[in-house]
Amino acid sequence: MGIDLEAGGRNKRKSRDAPKSENPYLRLLVKLYRFLARRTDSKFNAVVLKRLFMSRANQPPMSLSRLASLMKAKEGKTAVIVGKVLDDERLLDVPKMSVCALRITESARARILKAGGEFLTFDELALRAPKGANTVLLRGKKHAREVYKHFFGVAGRDHVKPYVRSKGRKFERARGRRKSRGFKK
Repeated sequence: MGIDLEAGGRNKRKSRDAPKSENPYLRLLVKLYRFLARRTDSKFNAVVLKRLFMSRANQPPMSLSRLASLMKAKEGKTAVIVGKVLDDERLLDVPKMSVCALRITESARARILKAGGEFLTFDELALRAPKGANTVLLRGKKHAREVYKHFFGVAGRDHVKPYVRSKGRKFERARGRRKSRGFKK
């Protein structure tokens, strides 16, 4: 028995068409952006909708310092991140900016508001910019997660971190003829 190619036998869907999360607020956002993506000709809404479906691993967070540097030349525009915004203590003064994100840490929110900026949720953004006008769509570094240090060839890595049972003297320490590395005669 073969595969009925006419009936879509080999067509495997590679991307999600709904979020796996049961979060009711996320579900409502998906409803809203599904409507906007369908009824407007804006690619912005389609991209936001696709990113709302993504897993946590594919919604990497972004630090306040990275956000500030990316928004330096884009005054008057709203930064849109489908993910979380984290505070960065190394950034001494936060510039005034308008930020829209799924989640934000309390300290990051306080620093943005103290600088005279504002934080929007996605439903507020939909009212203000239904087609994504005057927005900058950003995302964090996906390969910043610790697990990617173990994957060969990811993000230009030619050496990978081994999975080691322990970090002690006797574990993968190039134990040649050296006393300091546990060599016994």
